[in-house]
Amino acid sequence: MFTHSYKEKYFLPKDVQDVLTKAKVLCFPETKAQLVEMCFGPTHSSRYDVTYPISGKGTYKAAEVVRCKNGPVVNYMEDYMRRRDPDCMRIGDDLPTDKPRFKDVYGYDFADLRKETLDWLSEQSLIILPFRAGGKYYGYDSLMICPMNAAFFALSIANMQGFVSVCDVEPGFKPRAIIYVAPPFRYTHFKGKQVVVHNRSEELHEVFSYNLYPGPSAKKGVFSILLDIGEHEGWITNHASAAMVESPYENEVVFMHEGASGGGKSEMLEEIHKEDGKILIATHTITGEKYYLNFGESCKIHPIADDMVMTRTDLQNDSKRLVIADAEDGWFLRMDGDTSYGKNPEYEKISIHPSEPLEFFNMDGVPGATCLIWEHIKDSDGKPCSNPRVIIPRNMITDIIPGNEPQEVNVRSFGVRMPPSTAENPSYGVMGLMQFVPASIAWLWRLVSPRGFKNPSIADTGGSELKSEGVGSYWPFSTGKKVTQANMLLKQIMDTPKTMNILIPNQHIGAYHVGFMGEWITREYLARRGGRIKTKHLVPARCPLFGYSLDEMKLDGQYVRQTFLRPEMQSKLGLEGYDAGAKILTDYFKKEIVQFMTDDLDPLGRQIIELCLNDAPLEEYVKLTPMMYK
Repeated sequence: MFTHSYKEKYFLPKDVQDVLTKAKVLCFPETKAQLVEMCFGPTHSSRYDVTYPISGKGTYKAAEVVRCKNGPVVNYMEDYMRRRDPDCMRIGDDLPTDKPRFKDVYGYDFADLRKETLDWLSEQSLIILPFRAGGKYYGYDSLMICPMNAAFFALSIANMQGFVSVCDVEPGFKPRAIIYVAPPFRYTHFKGKQVVVHNRSEELHEVFSYNLYPGPSAKKGVFSILLDIGEHEGWITNHASAAMVESPYENEVVFMHEGASGGGKSEMLEEIHKEDGKILIATHTITGEKYYLNFGESCKIHPIADDMVMTRTDLQNDSKRLVIADAEDGWFLRMDGDTSYGKNPEYEKISIHPSEPLEFFNMDGVPGATCLIWEHIKDSDGKPCSNPRVIIPRNMITDIIPGNEPQEVNVRSFGVRMPPSTAENPSYGVMGLMQFVPASIAWLWRLVSPRGFKNPSIADTGGSELKSEGVGSYWPFSTGKKVTQANMLLKQIMDTPKTMNILIPNQHIGAYHVGFMGEWITREYLARRGGRIKTKHLVPARCPLFGYSLDEMKLDGQYVRQTFLRPEMQSKLGLEGYDAGAKILTDYFKKEIVQFMTDDLDPLGRQIIELCLNDAPLEEYVKLTPMMYK
């Protein structure tokens, strides 16, 4: 493990090879167990402080790692470091991009800081960790170079992207991507801000991580790498979860659920929540009225992916449906909804008795005890952190699709966090429980990708104000140009017309609080029908951007109230409140999509955007992009 001889296996740029030659100590983990043990420092302590000397400021403690029975627990000293800053990406190269360039933001060439970073790394004791960006089945050879005292950071990428033992590295290993970790630079160069710099070339994508929260770099940085590779090769990594859903009648339907952070991707993989055997569909935010359903038997969930879905061209076939595979080897799961024992039995069982040590973030770990995923660290205001995480390798997930076999998608849904909306206080939360949309409208929703109401995952969480994550909801992680991704996304949707497109709200439907029940009920309903819907049950929504609503929904002999399917029928919302909310949403869409009207936009995309800007009725969208599955 501690030998310079292993570095001869790697074919690296000369200046990077020089870093390995000059470094004090090189560690090449041969097993994941070795990497886990390194998280607790050279003395193998029960609580290890991750510190760095800062010139003129003394030693700064960035994080601490606690040894629990079920794995290391990482906590940061600052609230800010417990969440991903959505404005942390900088571009260090001169290739086409719409993202902020390093030189424009900081006033000097990134090449200078790159050299300074490599010089700093050459003076450290380093972990050299190969991994597969995109997972072990369909990923790309990559490398992480990380200080040894940040071993927990290296472990995070080994868990999420597939640990590769140095013993299995063949001579001549040439990485398609390299992630460099240099934590002190956050304090010395960036005034404490999370910064991740991407430096691209035709053959190598470099990611310089100047922070220790894995979200922007070890997680989303790999997402950026895959999007960049996909631009070269003609495919997309979608921001989505996916599952094969098996109904009580043995129908098997594959759902792919997209959306901005907090849009319900992880929740699509959860079993439907019950209270005393009953399902609480909704609670009225004004009257407190509760609405329940009773299920004899719910669908069985076979997870496929949690957050990153690969659609490589060599996976596609002639089915006219999208074919997908998981782009990760482990899932970075948020546990803010697990606030007490029994809330999430599946992940609770896995995390309490894992087959190998897990890694936890923002949780209340006690040395020698078992870390419990419902016990979250408290922020400085005394409230539990809204972004507690655990990384669970996909091979631990119960009933997961084995071997990451490619799957054809029957239903492609898009989730949006919706605020409460009433006639007295109208807002954009007027989407029905399930909306069926043609490809043209499905594409518009992905262009805008509203982040929505009270997002728990990122540092700038607000209230009900609309904000956008942009194309496909993965734009925050893309290093290229928006119009390029918009065209690729349109082609992907148009090439797969037999994949049904729907929209699903979460948190609220008009005046009702529903949490994530909308997607669970939708999943149950469509799975029982083999992923098909009859035209006679579809009626145009009042808002064209919502496509079609269901006129009725029947599950296990029980009707779901029409007020959930068509919120304008709610007494506290009504037509006036609905239309006011729809106008808020439509005006926001117009503001966001006009930026795509450039010479580089696909002509079909231009036609679709013009329909929205001109307040076209639903039938114009359908005429342009017919719904083959109706």
